[in-house]
Amino acid sequence: MRKGTILWIYPLTLMGVFLVFASSCSKDDDDDNAGSITVLSTTEVTDIAQTTAKSGGNIISDGGNTVTARGVCWSTNENPTIEDNITEDGTDAGSFTSSITNLEPNTTYHVRAYATNRAGTGYGSAMSFTTQERSTVSIFTDPRDGNAYQTVTIGTQVWMAENLRYLPSVVGPWRGSITAPYYYVYDYDGTDVNAAKGTSNYSTYGVLYNWIAAVNACPAGWHLPSNDELTEMENYLADNGYNYDGTTGGGRDKIAKAMAATSGWNSNSNNGAVGNTDYAEYRNKSGFTALPGGYVYSGGSFDGIGHYGFWWSSTESNASSSWAHYLSNASGSVGSFYYGKYGGHSVRCLRD
Repeated sequence: MRKGTILWIYPLTLMGVFLVFASSCSKDDDDDNAGSITVLSTTEVTDIAQTTAKSGGNIISDGGNTVTARGVCWSTNENPTIEDNITEDGTDAGSFTSSITNLEPNTTYHVRAYATNRAGTGYGSAMSFTTQERSTVSIFTDPRDGNAYQTVTIGTQVWMAENLRYLPSVVGPWRGSITAPYYYVYDYDGTDVNAAKGTSNYSTYGVLYNWIAAVNACPAGWHLPSNDELTEMENYLADNGYNYDGTTGGGRDKIAKAMAATSGWNSNSNNGAVGNTDYAEYRNKSGFTALPGGYVYSGGSFDGIGHYGFWWSSTESNASSSWAHYLSNASGSVGSFYYGKYGGHSVRCLRD
């Protein structure tokens, strides 16, 4: 019995050794097939703004395996990893661009590219950058009449953050002229400048100008913006974290809330609309403080206060009309259209 038992145990022992050896070989084979982690570089950080920046990377080697994730990671600490903030910018080898968002102004960050494959995650070298300081509001006083205006910097442009109140004269009855300058104050039908300036609509919403008055209304050192300059400001906001839903790009589609004052607009329940209190962190985020000053149009009727704000541009569409941009309490986008030059719209001045 004892010999038989030994004979049975001996083959089983050999089989166990064989299985362990085979398992070890299989594991070694799997490790060999895993390849290595990716080799990549980090792209220089550009387009640094208050809350956004751009970077990216270039995957030099995929390590012999398919890249399953790539992007950049960033943190206020050195050598960030994928456990910190990341972008996800596709798969495969090659170069890629990453948009970094939701940053804090005047803050130093560290960023590096990453790429993940079967063997793990490889990183590019870390780079540091500092976001721009938050826009500060300053005051400009118009020497012509002593009116003081808050100003705001948006990108490289400096804007008045209030509607212009320059009022050398005021129209009583409607004057439908496109060649003579006319100035209106909402719901005021007289011709007394001091009386017009004493109204709450004047102090809150400023003056409504026909186009020929608007192009000459801004003080020295400032000018009525062109259609392109208004569009430049809108594109900057869209590209730099001011869309109400946190996306980037899209031009003027989602930036109205970030331009509009937090009060004065009639209530509206449309998603992302100026008149809706949703997305509270984006309300007047730009500091532009657009107000719904309404308009005066054909026949001299005033309309739209609380609902619309219209601002002339200096760009003509044809001999009798020019481009204006507008906000509505019911929309999250900024509109533009050409209007008859005889109409009365608000003015926002842009620094030369």
